[in-house]
Amino acid sequence: MAYAAPIFVFDVRYVIELVLLVVALIIQGVALVHAITQRADAFPAIGTLPKGGWIAILAVCMVLTLLGFGPISLFGLVGIAAGLIYLLDVRVGLRDLHDGKGFW
Repeated sequence: MAYAAPIFVFDVRYVIELVLLVVALIIQGVALVHAITQRADAFPAIGTLPKGGWIAILAVCMVLTLLGFGPISLFGLVGIAAGLIYLLDVRVGLRDLHDGKGFW
């Protein structure tokens, strides 16, 4: 005997995808704002992509996530990965390059 899924399963899925979308956009947005506010000459000094490259990657991924591809699509996952790589690697390198202190 086969049982149907409970009626609320679609509501639960919607809430989970909404939470994931908000988290993805926060990660990508924080990374994008940080990349925009940094000096351009600091990026080559730490041996990473130039400032324009990071801004382009983060902006395109954020737009694709916003346009409805969602956080669990290929573009959304690449956007989350790019944002996390920027925040966990590039941002730390930029902070260490300046003085190791600061809010960001």
